[in-house]
Amino acid sequence: MNFPDIAPALSITRREVRDQFRDWRIIFPVVGLTVFFPFLMNFTANQILNFVREYGANIIGERLVPFLLMIVGFFPISVSLVIALESFVGEKERASIEPLLTTPLKDWQLYLGKLLSSTVPPLVSSYLGMGVYLTGLYINKIPWPEPVMLIQIVLLTTVQAVVMVSGAVVVSSQATSVRAANLLASFIIIPVAFLVQGEALLMFWGNYDTLWWAVFGLVVLGILMVRVGLAHFHREELLGREIDVLNIRWGWKVFLLSFRGNARNLLDWYWRIVFPAVRQLRLAIWIVTAIVCVGIGVGALQVERFPILLNPENFREVNARIEGMMNIYPVFAFSPVLAIWWQNVRVLLVSLVLGIFSFGVLGVLPLMATMGLAGYLFGLLQGSGIQVLPLMVGLILPHGIIELPVAILATAAVLQQGAILATPNSEKTVGEVWLTSLADWAKIMIGVVIPALFLAAMIEIWVTPRIALMIIGN
Repeated sequence: MNFPDIAPALSITRREVRDQFRDWRIIFPVVGLTVFFPFLMNFTANQILNFVREYGANIIGERLVPFLLMIVGFFPISVSLVIALESFVGEKERASIEPLLTTPLKDWQLYLGKLLSSTVPPLVSSYLGMGVYLTGLYINKIPWPEPVMLIQIVLLTTVQAVVMVSGAVVVSSQATSVRAANLLASFIIIPVAFLVQGEALLMFWGNYDTLWWAVFGLVVLGILMVRVGLAHFHREELLGREIDVLNIRWGWKVFLLSFRGNARNLLDWYWRIVFPAVRQLRLAIWIVTAIVCVGIGVGALQVERFPILLNPENFREVNARIEGMMNIYPVFAFSPVLAIWWQNVRVLLVSLVLGIFSFGVLGVLPLMATMGLAGYLFGLLQGSGIQVLPLMVGLILPHGIIELPVAILATAAVLQQGAILATPNSEKTVGEVWLTSLADWAKIMIGVVIPALFLAAMIEIWVTPRIALMIIGN
């Protein structure tokens, strides 16, 4: 791809942007709300600052100012997202897209031009709103956020706009009506709104360095969103798609065909379907393994920030709790085994749900958080002068030698699902690709992960406590 190839896409972008800024029905609500909302946030910030100063809680006001700046940047994007939602399906309903589709442009040039033109208005309105807000802070003599914080908020706003717009353009290219596109937009706005709430919590807690991870994750998600749109846009399908019908029987048939294949029995299913699916995850497994190592390292680094003093009393208390648990649950009791097994399965189901909404990116968070906690525990023990290796062998290794590999395998399947969606496939629709990738995850979960987790849960309840008692007692 070189500049002459991109030039037609940029021509579409210039034409679309020029037409958008000529339409008063677009300019008036976007610019009007963009300019009014920062004034409202300035008034809110001024009132809250005056209130908290009376009680000496200045730190709350200081951390509220950057939060309101982020909200001011997010609000215009959500308002002007309708431009992206109508980029394809809106012109299709107005019967104005046929001349554009008959041009000699390639599919990716047409899609990229529409994507860029849909990104410009949200970003312009967002930057305008933040500029008005910062100007109001200066006039009211309210200190601006630190320069690094300003850069973080601008970057977060930019990548959030790219993620939301690219997702909306994907919806517009696959939907059959503007009404359907607007309804599907909730699957874009609501997750990003939850993300903004999480970023707000990080700001109020003062964990500004963690925001760089949010920027990185959104950049990866934005690239995947753009990639998915480019991979699955075909102008022939856009013209031929008239109405979508929820065909549950067809969806179940596609899923079952991919899940079962042509296997004749259970052994044949494992040999011809499950094991090849596991082998296809080799690259994803290596990536998840690297993420696990990073999680352990990040957790170990948190010991200096959140130190806990350990003494022999702590171990005596742990010893007493383990003995109490063994007295409550006799040998070969299945109720705690089922509880541990379901807890692990539930975490992996959460990983799947997060991965569906983020093309696999957020699906690694549950495993990474668990490994971060383990890294913190090991770092805490090491810093207290306690030998970590015997404790790891006694407390984690008996069941962890099974639990950790299958958790990596399940997370790799979630990551692979996002990669499959971002891979061009002219023979299947987006729905078929998604159902096939979901079947790949299901065959690995049912065939390998769930049985292995049950075995690990039995070891964790029946074997690990006895080994732990011997080690902690010594």
